[in-house]
Amino acid sequence: MADKKWFEEMEAKIPKGKVRTRFAPSPTGWMHVGGLRTALYAYLVARKAEGTFILRIEDTDTKRYVEGATEIIIKTLKGAGLYYDEGPDIGGPVAPYVQSERRGLYRPYAEHLCESGAAYYCFCEHVEHTERDHESLGVVSAEEDKCRSLPIEEALCRVQAGEEHVIRMKAPREGTTTFEDTIFGTITVENKTLDDMVLIKSDNFPTYNFANVVDDHLMGITHVVRGTEYLPSTPKYNILYDAFGWQKPVYITVPLIMRDAHNKLSKRKGDPTYDDLLKEGYLPEAVLNYVALLGWSPGGEREMFTLEELVEAFDTAGISKSPSIFDKEKLTYFNGEYIRTLAPEQFAELAEPYIRKVLTRPEVDVHAVATLLQPRCEVLSDIPEKIDFFEALPEYDTALYVHKKSKTDEAVSLQMLKAAKTAFEALSDWTQESVHETLIKLAESLGVKNATLMWPVRIATAGKSVTPGGAVEICRILGREETLRRIHIGIEKLEEACR
Repeated sequence: MADKKWFEEMEAKIPKGKVRTRFAPSPTGWMHVGGLRTALYAYLVARKAEGTFILRIEDTDTKRYVEGATEIIIKTLKGAGLYYDEGPDIGGPVAPYVQSERRGLYRPYAEHLCESGAAYYCFCEHVEHTERDHESLGVVSAEEDKCRSLPIEEALCRVQAGEEHVIRMKAPREGTTTFEDTIFGTITVENKTLDDMVLIKSDNFPTYNFANVVDDHLMGITHVVRGTEYLPSTPKYNILYDAFGWQKPVYITVPLIMRDAHNKLSKRKGDPTYDDLLKEGYLPEAVLNYVALLGWSPGGEREMFTLEELVEAFDTAGISKSPSIFDKEKLTYFNGEYIRTLAPEQFAELAEPYIRKVLTRPEVDVHAVATLLQPRCEVLSDIPEKIDFFEALPEYDTALYVHKKSKTDEAVSLQMLKAAKTAFEALSDWTQESVHETLIKLAESLGVKNATLMWPVRIATAGKSVTPGGAVEICRILGREETLRRIHIGIEKLEEACR
């Protein structure tokens, strides 16, 4: 059992004097949207107050631990721009920042509680010694644990003899416990509904809930941002804080994120993780901006914020109690807006891997294709299907040439393509300006509106009615020879259809 000096030394290390927040995920796989939002809000609270943002890895649940998940968490936060001031990979004044590496710290604190009568050693074989989910923490056994009243001297003898045991919090059986939450206000629970939560498991590992309290104190955490699933645990957290004589942090409980009106968003049920969204072609900045608004309102009509602007605008008073629904269509809208604000060369760099998935022809100008795409792209992963016609002319039906607004049918389109073919064959300088000028002058000489000529050329060169860019841009990118080849195919198709 640790002596008084050890506890005093631990207290002396605690940073004080400024706001300190933490993101404390369990390394169980890819980060889900809810986890990203919690990290973001904790980051914003710290940055708004010019405080410290910490990453702590809570890996006490060995059954759910996933190899490599810690690295994923670190990569995700940095990729999203949520740079922390202290953490597993960069250290800090209260290192280590991985709970399994802090394992020796927890038992002395639990033993201290046993000494003071706020906890007890439990040897009962019929009692489950493993950690339970937050939702089931309030389930109180109908049978009082007989170890609650075991004299400390007898309990210590059995511990020293090597008898398997856990350490449990001794929850009060009478009265109430009240706590304050920034979002949900004052919450009071009857103590008779609180179970004797396990603090140290039989494998000598701390439970998540106990390690959470000890680490928040020892790391000087002043504000705790967490999900609503932690509300049932909070009375027990506060009982522990009171038993130790420690100052409680400010609780900021954020609402659930729902898939729809009835189901929570859950990566276990196949809902997208942050990494999934990036792979689908969403930009980190767009995802972060959208996630910020899931449960928080900045006031007013404005929706688009950079991370720096979020720091300025963020106020916990804007956080709602009500669940928010993850709307993929709204995220897609945000992403499209972000894509259009990118510098052309920046978009081209992001788009190139998607463009190269379908375009292998070396003569195709990738940057020219990207220029066409940027005003019309919502999600990067949609790029291949938008531009696949540049690689190979798809099979198409001549019914596409019939377009009421452009005043074209198959016969008119045939006439237009023959004229365009002749004009293009005479054109040696193949630029966007020259192609445009040639088609405009041709339409004028034919006595038709521009659209009457442009529509058939577009269909012939793309084989699609919906394309990024019109006839001029498509012809310019395809090049003279490929454009003429495709127009020739269009003429043959229309001649067959008009017989």
